[in-house]
Amino acid sequence: MHRLLIRLCFFCATIPGWSPAHSQNSLFEGPPVNYLKAPVRDAVSALAGQVQAGQSSLAYDAQYGYLLSVLEALDISLTSQTLVFSKTSLQLNRISPARPRALYFNDDVYVGWCQRGDVLELAVTDPEQGAIFYTVPQTQMTAPEFIRDNGQCLSCHASARTQNIPGYLIRSVYPDRQGQPLLRRGTFTIDHTSPLEQRWGGWYVTGQHGTMRHLGNLLVDSDEADLDLEQGANRQSLQGLVSTAAYPTQHSDIVALMVLEHQTQTHNALAAANFETRHATYQSYAMNELLDRPADQLSESAQRRIDKSVERLVRYIFFSDELPLGSPIVGTSGYSEYFASLGPEDSRGRSLRQFALTSRIFRYPCSYLVYSEAFLNLPPEAKQRTLQSMTEILQGERKGTEFKHLTPTLRQEILEILVATHPDFSN
Repeated sequence: MHRLLIRLCFFCATIPGWSPAHSQNSLFEGPPVNYLKAPVRDAVSALAGQVQAGQSSLAYDAQYGYLLSVLEALDISLTSQTLVFSKTSLQLNRISPARPRALYFNDDVYVGWCQRGDVLELAVTDPEQGAIFYTVPQTQMTAPEFIRDNGQCLSCHASARTQNIPGYLIRSVYPDRQGQPLLRRGTFTIDHTSPLEQRWGGWYVTGQHGTMRHLGNLLVDSDEADLDLEQGANRQSLQGLVSTAAYPTQHSDIVALMVLEHQTQTHNALAAANFETRHATYQSYAMNELLDRPADQLSESAQRRIDKSVERLVRYIFFSDELPLGSPIVGTSGYSEYFASLGPEDSRGRSLRQFALTSRIFRYPCSYLVYSEAFLNLPPEAKQRTLQSMTEILQGERKGTEFKHLTPTLRQEILEILVATHPDFSN
């Protein structure tokens, strides 16, 4: 049985001097979360159950193994393909600049594939339990088994970089010509706030980005070498850099990368708010029994904890501190059109999935993950506060600098879209 595990961070726990934040594990290892023991109801576990029950089947392909069948079953578009070539996952012997690892994703599921890989790697957001990690052996069988990680993934995927809960992590490194990261040059955790010149080291990138520059498509000769960022800029294709003949598509789309960066940390913020709220209420109610207080009384300290996690979540939802784009962004794979078509739209055809890709990523800077099961299933204490905070911001009652990018017109438009398309705003 293969136990090679997914690393969405593309960065191993073997970094000298680094260790996971074990002190934070009490937030999810024990009650009330019980991360490793509580039942899950994520999309991957549902598919696994259907396969084992004979209700669904997965086709094996000699070149891709179960990749194409799994993507179809989980409704993941091939246009989302991005390619990472740094040796920063546990299947590192399968990864190099000549044979990058491919990643595909939708709103909730991430699938990693290596040429000649031992396993297909999956990570998925469970509505209550956050990021759950699975592997599927790339060996032909009647009913392939989805193997859930029993905690090894948390050595990388439960730290301050993932907001101290089991989560996702996108990293940028300086890779040498074999794909090994040059650690002394530093690494970056990237999201929608990161400077473009820090993004995508160790990744291939296709797409136009004008005068802005990034670290993608580059190999570094030494720790001291100066980088010519022009070499990796504005690539319509990867021809001359790597052969993509072995991959389902020829792209590593810049727009897909930008969506991925936003989505992973926003999912982490959702899970962090979920776990913190459940933990705070659990402890508060336990103290109520000891102190002979009303059973449902929520202490002031518990409320402060919940408020803090909700505030962090709302900042991600509204793209606070998003990097202003200095040039238009244009992808190559058709991902932009595919993603925008998913809606939902209001009666005027407006959607939170519509891109701007000029001064910012989205036309309406409010995350589409407000439609996710992770958002809809936030604990009541967190969800009520989140909805209240979002409404106050959109109605202009909060004018803090962290939301100054939301002009009065944008606030009104976003609120109108939410009222028309979101069940929690329509009442």
